Amino acid sequence: MTVADMQERARQMTTLTERLTERLTAELAAFEARRPQDVAATVAETQEMANLYRRESARMKADRALLAEVPDRDRSALATATRAFEAILTRHARAVEAARTVSEGIVRAIAAEVAEVRHRSAGYGAGGRAEAVDGRAVTFNRMA
Repeated sequence: MTVADMQERARQMTTLTERLTERLTAELAAFEARRPQDVAATVAETQEMANLYRRESARMKADRALLAEVPDRDRSALATATRAFEAILTRHARAVEAARTVSEGIVRAIAAEVAEVRHRSAGYGAGGRAEAVDGRAVTFNRMA
């Protein structure tokens, strides 16, 4: 691999890291504005970028020769972009976890209310006794 190839790879990785940081920053703003639905349209593209970032960073970490001859300014730019990405990634993960927790709480509350309403509205059987209600029609999946 030539020095020019190494330099180009470092620049591409820097660009990818900066774009991913921008994307996560926008998503974080949506979460902080209590509008997680605004993120839905871009989730697939963000996931694709994150997978590419993960693969490329693993490749660079496994083979240090890929960046061995990269000029200091390009190496420094990549390091700076990576630090910014890691900082926003930490905040983003906390926001996603908070949104997940809130969503699960809402689903649990709705499921409990539906189960309670169904239990109260039990019908009567042929012998005039209250029938037991089967609450299995409401499913609650603990996985988000």
